[in-house]
Amino acid sequence: MTEPTARRPAALQERSRRSQQDILEAGYALLEEGGVDALTVAAVAERAGMAVGSIYRRFGDKEGLLLAIQHAFTENLLAEIARRSSVERLRILRDPAVAIAEAVGALADAFQSHEALLRVFLLLGTRHEGARSEGSRVSIEGNRRFAAALDHVPIAHPDRAAALDFAYRLTYATLAHRVTQGEFLESDRPLPWNELRSRLQTAAISYLLSTPEDR
Repeated sequence: MTEPTARRPAALQERSRRSQQDILEAGYALLEEGGVDALTVAAVAERAGMAVGSIYRRFGDKEGLLLAIQHAFTENLLAEIARRSSVERLRILRDPAVAIAEAVGALADAFQSHEALLRVFLLLGTRHEGARSEGSRVSIEGNRRFAAALDHVPIAHPDRAAALDFAYRLTYATLAHRVTQGEFLESDRPLPWNELRSRLQTAAISYLLSTPEDR
């Protein structure tokens, strides 16, 4: 007895979705373990339990595979940050300082949670235009969402957009530096992730909520 034709496409789509996820997870693991050099089509195929040819058919070559993995990772990262600092969630926080702390903390937590893969893609972006372009796209989108999440917060600056943009840039740049360069490049004084997170929150709150006279 043959399977009803209406059910075949759905089953095929589900198998394709699972195969895609297996490939992405294999790529994530290889990049975390050995960086870009460890990512080969053969290695991904072996880790995912698939034929090499099926990888080539889906992605074309190693570069296509790498960029697809980066895109999937950055989209998941954006979604995670959005869950941590959604507009709806931050709007119920009455204290503006708490809302700013939550928005900054969401970025810090996401960067720390995905430190190994972020390091790979951030460093790759310094020498690979496609990776840099994807990283810039997702960073700019993160900037937009950061500003949207704090849309209800009173900002003590005449140029609200510029102030929020700077607060995001300060947070993003500091976190990216920590991910790529580690804790002790510019100082031998310890600054663990939890303290870095707290100090960034304090800096953003002070900058966004304090008037020039207060500062």
